[in-house]
Amino acid sequence: MLMRSLILVAGLSCTTAFSHAADADAAPKWEAGTAWQPIDPPQPTSTGSKIEVLEVFSYACPHCAHFQPYAEALKAKLPKNAEFVLMPADFQPRWVAFARGFYVAKDLGLLDKTHQALFDAIYRDHRPLNSLDDIAGFYAGFGADKESFVSTMQSFVIDGRIAKIREMEGKYGVDQTPTLIVNGKYRIVANTDKGIGFDQMVDIALYLVKQESTAKKH
Repeated sequence: MLMRSLILVAGLSCTTAFSHAADADAAPKWEAGTAWQPIDPPQPTSTGSKIEVLEVFSYACPHCAHFQPYAEALKAKLPKNAEFVLMPADFQPRWVAFARGFYVAKDLGLLDKTHQALFDAIYRDHRPLNSLDDIAGFYAGFGADKESFVSTMQSFVIDGRIAKIREMEGKYGVDQTPTLIVNGKYRIVANTDKGIGFDQMVDIALYLVKQESTAKKH
């Protein structure tokens, strides 16, 4: 994809972060092509009967670190019939390393303890986490066995999940982070030209969740 290629040349895959106040109930302003893009065809979700709100992110993306408080706010505002999930991106080799660590940590049940902590380690504490060994060392601080963690990151199981990331990025049309995908049907990104900041991303996601909830009732 052209946009993704340009981003990689620049060494970035992140959007410019900014925020403005917005009204989630202002339905007329949240229009396809401006506030969000349709995903065609819609993709299956992983949340069963619940509406899926998926964030495509990377620990290596500073704008994803900036978006993290907004993600937490979004999770807190979701209705009971919706669920927030994460999918790491793989745009660069270092991003792949973090994606591998993410999936091992997820399988070990460590994400609740480590998700914010890993952003803090990178951007607040400036901890050098550049290799699989470094990343495993971080998770070892939360009870993981470092040697086993490194081995699992390089396993065929995790290779398969990385391949699935690449497949889904293409199907979702994801070329920047953070990106929100609502119920496999709608893609939301920050865009300064369209007046979409992180506040608006949250509000648009909530609007689309409400729209999906209404559709399920009919």
